[in-house]
Amino acid sequence: MDIDEDTSKKVQVKFVTKLKPPYKAPEISIALPSNLTRMGLSAVVNNLLESGNDDWTHEPFDFLIGGEFVRMSLEHFLEAKGITVEKTLEIEYIRAVAPRKEEDPSLHDDWVSAVDGSSRFILTGCYDGLGRIWESAGVCTHVLEGHNDAVTSVGIVKTIEDEDNTVVATGSKDKTVKLWKVYAEPRAENLKIAAYRTLRGHTASVQSVAAQPTANMVCSGSWDCRINLWQTESNEGEDTVSTKKRKKGSKEEETQSEGEAVSTLVGHTQCVSSVVWPEHGTIYSGSWDHSIRRWDVETGKDTLNMFCGKVINCVDVGGESSALIAAGGSDPILRIWDPRKPGTLAPSFQFSSHTSWITACKWHSRSWFHLLSSSYDGKVMLWDLRTAWPLAIIDSHEDKVLCADWWNGDSVVSGGADSKLRISSEVCIS
Repeated sequence: MDIDEDTSKKVQVKFVTKLKPPYKAPEISIALPSNLTRMGLSAVVNNLLESGNDDWTHEPFDFLIGGEFVRMSLEHFLEAKGITVEKTLEIEYIRAVAPRKEEDPSLHDDWVSAVDGSSRFILTGCYDGLGRIWESAGVCTHVLEGHNDAVTSVGIVKTIEDEDNTVVATGSKDKTVKLWKVYAEPRAENLKIAAYRTLRGHTASVQSVAAQPTANMVCSGSWDCRINLWQTESNEGEDTVSTKKRKKGSKEEETQSEGEAVSTLVGHTQCVSSVVWPEHGTIYSGSWDHSIRRWDVETGKDTLNMFCGKVINCVDVGGESSALIAAGGSDPILRIWDPRKPGTLAPSFQFSSHTSWITACKWHSRSWFHLLSSSYDGKVMLWDLRTAWPLAIIDSHEDKVLCADWWNGDSVVSGGADSKLRISSEVCIS
């Protein structure tokens, strides 16, 4: 056991965990040097697990004392928290939240500006004007062709299980939002598909799109300072446009509908850079006017208007009771607010390990504690609200990271100015 024991101070500890075998070590009391850090503690736990399992492969672990992550030596942690150790100290261990595998990059022809990993596949938007569907690393099944300028935002609208198809949305610098039906086709490769619906009404570049949970509507934020709400299916009397598609060597006529906004949310005074639609009647938006707003869809009025002092690039809602607002913008700090706390608009959490503007933030759908962020500094960072330090730093990109999301619960997907989609997999979220 490679542990420095050249110290007079010892701490009596017992390791506990909620993990199942083979990750469950015997709960015995042992004396350890107080100068051990996370790496030393991980070595101890791995040795305990190895002693009862000859096939054990060493695994990185994180450690919590009293619900807080240990990110310094035991001695310094106990001193900082004012914890006395007259009795045996109980230390909980969990599998480290960090990717264990980096997949081969999926190459694009220009900047990868947007990504959505909320479906069985990965949806990307690119500055070459195309959307793409990726089944896995390097395997592009569908190409969404139809925008006349860069795709700036993408979103999964809904998956129709019995029809085996998924509706997705894309927003573009060409001022339109387009809706597409992606059919699962075996062995499809770079299959070009056309949009079934084009939504016109913005007077400037569309910067963000989000779908209502019931999937009946989508909303879009734009450089025209407005948020437009649109129906995902056409109504009687709407214009239709006949387009041609080629399928298996034959030409077929395909009807495409054009829709107008059913309502518009007005209040922002600069670009609406981010929209999320977490509940049926509630939309959140972030803007370059330094504000985050919560909108009542029915009345069209904002019920919360937080002035943040910085340009906002990204907003997401999640965490405890899906009530926490995370946002990043024109500085390196990821901020999190709890709007349920009365009388203050000060952030509840601030994470400051990035060194440049933050471009994306996303809560993990199954955890109250975990979220990710990406930045122009070329890094994606994984966070836990219980520690101020990042759990993991992914630096696989060679240029600015422009977008990031979770995929399949245990992977991180990200796109950047290096024209690559990266997949960092085997992330364990306890």
